[in-house]
Amino acid sequence: MQRLKVGDVVQIISGDDKGKQGTITKLILDEDRAVVEGINLRTKHQKPNARNQQGGKITIEAPIHVSKLALLDPESKKPTRVRFVEKDGKKVRVATKSGAVIEASK
Repeated sequence: MQRLKVGDVVQIISGDDKGKQGTITKLILDEDRAVVEGINLRTKHQKPNARNQQGGKITIEAPIHVSKLALLDPESKKPTRVRFVEKDGKKVRVATKSGAVIEASK
């Protein structure tokens, strides 16, 4: 089971975007990276093509390593670690600080 899932609200704990919060839109499990909405923005220069008639500069969200992300506690809205507990025969994610069960919101 994974510590982070698509739809989780996370906070950046290191780097240029430190302190910013966003929602995970994509996980790249092979590289331990995640794409977070509004975080790690990069400008890409694109030539005109069939899809983009004008071309020009476009802004994209680049992947960021999961070690720089901390899941937000659903109760206190502060960064927390995650542990796994078995409830009703199912393995669930639990916030370490408050003990709240974390549900991935899509």
